[in-house]
Amino acid sequence: MKHIIPVALAALLGTSALAPAALAQDKVSLVVNAVQIFGTVDPAKVNDYTEYMAIVNLYDALTTVDATGAVVPQLAESWEISDDSKTYTFKLKADATFQDGSPVEAKDVVYSMQRLLSINEGPAYLFTGLVEPDAVKALDDHTVEITLNRVYAPFISNTPLILVVNSDLVKEKSDEEWGETYLADASAGAGPYNLASWTRGSQMVMERYGDYHMGWPKQKPIDELRFVITRDEATVKALATKGELGMSSQYQSNETYDAIDKLENYKIIAADTATGFYIKLNNQVAPTDDVHIRRAIAYATDYATIRDVIYPGGELKGPLAPVFADAHLDSLPSPEFNLEKAKEEVAKSKYAGDTPIKLAHAYVAKTAFEEEIGLLLKSTLETIGFEVELQPEPWNRITELASAVDTTPASTQVFYGPTYPSPDSVFYVQYHSKAKGTWSSMEWVMDPEIDALIDKSRGETDVEARNAIYKEIQQKLHDRQSDIYLLTQKKRFAANSCLQGYAWVPMQSWDTDFSRFWWDCEG
Repeated sequence: MKHIIPVALAALLGTSALAPAALAQDKVSLVVNAVQIFGTVDPAKVNDYTEYMAIVNLYDALTTVDATGAVVPQLAESWEISDDSKTYTFKLKADATFQDGSPVEAKDVVYSMQRLLSINEGPAYLFTGLVEPDAVKALDDHTVEITLNRVYAPFISNTPLILVVNSDLVKEKSDEEWGETYLADASAGAGPYNLASWTRGSQMVMERYGDYHMGWPKQKPIDELRFVITRDEATVKALATKGELGMSSQYQSNETYDAIDKLENYKIIAADTATGFYIKLNNQVAPTDDVHIRRAIAYATDYATIRDVIYPGGELKGPLAPVFADAHLDSLPSPEFNLEKAKEEVAKSKYAGDTPIKLAHAYVAKTAFEEEIGLLLKSTLETIGFEVELQPEPWNRITELASAVDTTPASTQVFYGPTYPSPDSVFYVQYHSKAKGTWSSMEWVMDPEIDALIDKSRGETDVEARNAIYKEIQQKLHDRQSDIYLLTQKKRFAANSCLQGYAWVPMQSWDTDFSRFWWDCEG
């Protein structure tokens, strides 16, 4: 028996030509909802969850990450590390091909790495100052050597972000050295899917590459991905009611999950994650430049209502989720909702006596649960002398505001999950001064002591010693109340019951590598 999922509403996706795909009985076409636009498909420029969701399906890297968090071979079948922990030699798979059928070779890795360093956007911050362009060498067609200029213990955990571009194709299609114009709208990877079409702001379509070097599930693979961009939960429910939704985004309200779960042929996929949900407090602007104000906001946050009612999740005691068990500082106290202590902290602050204390609170517009959290926080803070201005913004506007300290709101609701499978991703990306100016680092901690500890952890090759440093970092960030630690995300998707294969991966969006999924209505 052959199974398909019908494509999304033609009207929603902007074309009447989509309806016949529902009749192609050999083809599994999956409609996937996302709530943020795809800003780019250039692997050297990606930086948020939707962009990584696209990239993990379009491109392969030297390595990838499995459901246990282990870094495993992808385009590289093996690697060796020198005795001084600075030189990494990768042996490429002999049978890996790009989506045009040409072989993946060492020259492509060199080009991709040099391209990333030259453009200096997206994941480049992980390698800039660590790897010089001429330190990436092709020893032969299937051997790549990367030499670091210092010891960096988490380097292998970064290699899933060395996404490999088809250098010959880019040079054929573009007169630019790095093909930025071409790769802004096209894919040139060795990943499981290629980019078929993209209507910015509304939809993206990908088609399966049959000769994908990692192979496909023995069960029926997903032949086509149709990403539908909408925050309108009524639209998502309507798609499910018509049987046209393959998988929702992870950012639906409880009401929407409950409504879809009651439908025939639908289920809720749930998984605990390493993603933290924070209220990021700008440590450099009034009034959150005062640690006592930051602590007051923390005490005025009703964690139980947020975690148990508004957006179910696990307890987050500090900046690092407990999924990183060996590195997690278990001795941190649980967050406490206590308005009396909040008042005491206000009284200790330099803003004591100011009436009212004005606080801007930003969140992603048209996200129902974030609006509820904002309203809840406003109601509690205004009982202790604050005046809270709620500031709903489109996500792309939040990323713009985050680029400068004086435009970053005093408080902003943000989900952050590791972009590579290491606690270093949590600490460096959010709290190191060199990572400032992004949506991930809206705290603007700018603390030389924190910077020094992060740098120390990155150079420590002994795992136990490195974990001890991670725990010290957590204690110091907790003591300065860098953020409000709301919860660890319990990721939920509403999905067609025939969709199988989901497993959470501790790396941003790597759990939506659809080459790992299959279609089985009997399963």
